[in-house]
Amino acid sequence: MNTWLDDMFSVKKPVIAMLHLSALPGDPGFDQTAGMAAVISRAARELEALQSGGVDGVMFSNEFSLPYLTKTEPITAIAMANVIGQLSREIQVPFGVNVLWDGVASIDLAAASGAKFVREIFTGVYASDFGLWNTNVGQAARHRSRIGAGDVKLLFNIVPESATYLAHRDIEQVTKTTVFATLPDALCVSGLTAGSSTDSQVLIKVKNAAANVPVIVNTGMRADNAAEQLSVADAAVVGTFFKKDGAFKNEVDRARVAELMSAVKALRLRLQG
Repeated sequence: MNTWLDDMFSVKKPVIAMLHLSALPGDPGFDQTAGMAAVISRAARELEALQSGGVDGVMFSNEFSLPYLTKTEPITAIAMANVIGQLSREIQVPFGVNVLWDGVASIDLAAASGAKFVREIFTGVYASDFGLWNTNVGQAARHRSRIGAGDVKLLFNIVPESATYLAHRDIEQVTKTTVFATLPDALCVSGLTAGSSTDSQVLIKVKNAAANVPVIVNTGMRADNAAEQLSVADAAVVGTFFKKDGAFKNEVDRARVAELMSAVKALRLRLQG
């Protein structure tokens, strides 16, 4: 069955690469001496490595804005829009955005930058490393409509990193009610943190309960488990594996990008039969 993913990326089992932006103005880790020029320069290098390595899409994220806010300050999305604007002529694949952990700010950034999709936590209440974390999916959905961003796809992360649901429900129940009541465009299934493997059994449970909504493996996909995880999931988001030595803090290594994409392309050929 075809989904919007096939139309947007023109391939089966697309791989969306994370482009982790360096710490931004207002973040504790921001390098005030090097400034935004250094942020843009690194992002440009990583974009080139990801695209030349063959990824199907890119998602810009303020991954180094640690510790994260659940309602971001305006400067974060503004700085991200600056980076995307500076790189816009170099972006050759469909791109999305993720302003951690703020769904409304992510939608605003998508509308301003031309992003095709956003990924965020749109549903649930959690005890998290960032405090008590609440969401308001109805507000976010109405905000998307109000600002004319109805075509922006919403990727719901239903297994949030660094957090636990306060409601004691199993993942099948969460998936079914999320699909029925909140109208996600896709569901993202994650491990504990960025780079942590996604539990294949959880992935299968979500896929079986998600009806016609696409399911995306959101963390921990590698060249050696790509075939297993994409045999279940409809797409993947990959960040840490693409970094030099597979280390979160490092820059993207084109050779690692090409390695994983080679494994994915081989899987696509097998699926074509």
